Amino acid sequence: MKVPSGWDSSTYQKFQSELLLLEDKTYKEFNFKLIFTDYKKIGIRVPILKELAKKISKNDPFSFLEVVEEEYYEEVLLEGLVIANLKDLKDTLFYLERYIEKIDNWALCDYVISNLKIIKLNKKIFFKKIKAYTKSKDEYRVRFGLVMLLDYYVEKEYIDRIFKICNRVKVDTYYVNMATSWLISECFVKEKQKTLEYLKKNKLNKFTQNKAISKIRESNRVSKNDKMRVLDFKK
Repeated sequence: MKVPSGWDSSTYQKFQSELLLLEDKTYKEFNFKLIFTDYKKIGIRVPILKELAKKISKNDPFSFLEVVEEEYYEEVLLEGLVIANLKDLKDTLFYLERYIEKIDNWALCDYVISNLKIIKLNKKIFFKKIKAYTKSKDEYRVRFGLVMLLDYYVEKEYIDRIFKICNRVKVDTYYVNMATSWLISECFVKEKQKTLEYLKKNKLNKFTQNKAISKIRESNRVSKNDKMRVLDFKK
């Protein structure tokens, strides 16, 4: 699928009509049993959206970001993927703030973060953002911060700060708790002793603690002995 070299309301409407032709009904039926959103759904596979985002990013991403609509889930995800491709830090931070306001499900959060490679070059700056996001009362703003930690910060330098952040999260919802549990399980793989100490004493709720232990036990990177050991910390 071709993308316009420049964007205005007219070229975008034509682009949107072509997006609708990419509907994969089988994928749509399966995918949206896993993703709950208030946006309308087309049913476009993520690799196709990533390829479109690359094409848009090579031409005129800023004009696109000013005209992109949010009628469909795929439009919002495409917006996030284009933002993830931006090269300039200030631009990324500016458009990312607008994008986060539109997130209403885990996929719009996680897929974009996994493509935000600019974080690797600007860890200190994004860590400040993470601390702000995780203090929020908004479910997906908090999850955004936690998944950023999961994807880019599970290492010795940040491990103690990760645990402090997990302790102070106040939003008690399924998608926040699940993100926290995944994060703790990854910490166990990378920094086992520190994580064992954290599992002994923390401010996690019962669901999150036990789910983290479950994720640790499911991991192929954890020994049988350690899988048994973490059972001692179930709440």
